[in-house]
Amino acid sequence: MTMPRRIAFIGLGAMGFPMAGHLAKTGHNVTVFNRTTERASAWQMEYGGQIAATPAEAAEHQDAVMVCVGNDDDVLAVTTGDEGALKTLPEGALLIDHTTTSEALAISLAETASESGVTFLDAPVSGGQIGAQNGVLTVMAGGNETAFQSALPLIECYAKSVKRMGPVGAGQLTKMVNQICIAGLLQGLSEGIHFAERAGLDVTAAMEVIAQGAAQSWQMNNRASTMIAGEFDFGFAVDWMRKDLGIAIAAAEKVGAAVPVTQLVDGFYAEVQHLGGRRWDTSSLIQRLRAQAR
Repeated sequence: MTMPRRIAFIGLGAMGFPMAGHLAKTGHNVTVFNRTTERASAWQMEYGGQIAATPAEAAEHQDAVMVCVGNDDDVLAVTTGDEGALKTLPEGALLIDHTTTSEALAISLAETASESGVTFLDAPVSGGQIGAQNGVLTVMAGGNETAFQSALPLIECYAKSVKRMGPVGAGQLTKMVNQICIAGLLQGLSEGIHFAERAGLDVTAAMEVIAQGAAQSWQMNNRASTMIAGEFDFGFAVDWMRKDLGIAIAAAEKVGAAVPVTQLVDGFYAEVQHLGGRRWDTSSLIQRLRAQAR
């Protein structure tokens, strides 16, 4: 444990709530802001700390501000808006964005922050709600080395793996790689389970045996059983995955990378949304196959 620092955490969703909690449990002085005050009050009941009425109020006198919200527009609202954190965040402080956003947003926000003497890191995360709760997230950071080293002891409060990927924006580009890979994995796992069901196999037994071989993956270990059971009321929502894949597809077009499977799976997720699965976990791709087979 390094010396306790003054931290503001903005955004107490499924990920941010436990992430901010880990900072408080480690001994840091944490102030939180969330759009719904009920969520902030619930966090304070569990972890203590302070509640701010606005992002600007939360950022006053802080050593660092962490942001974990929904999309590019949400990040801009809580950082550069009329009551945004950059209105009050002191010179020399850190602004760390854990939201999955576009590379362009990260670069633009870094430039805006620097005008106030604030250093910015884009630091999207992977590992889902379970990873956040258990403090074992993977964090991909973009920014200068000095800022990264300053932020590292804070981020390690809720991460098992933290790596600087390059300058500002590199963290977001790496997260796009992550989402591209997950999309293909989940589609393959969905097709495998669906095939096993239609072929009359003991599906659980089939997943257990192939998980010991080359087909093994985090998704198989953590999602196969719930996919078989048709349980999707948890985890990373389809709406958010489509947001992430849209960012990745746009970036791929910009750099001239072919991502045909990602584009295909993004369309499949659109079908899941039409089935009513906007808030289902991303492993719900299998429901599209089951619906077609009826």
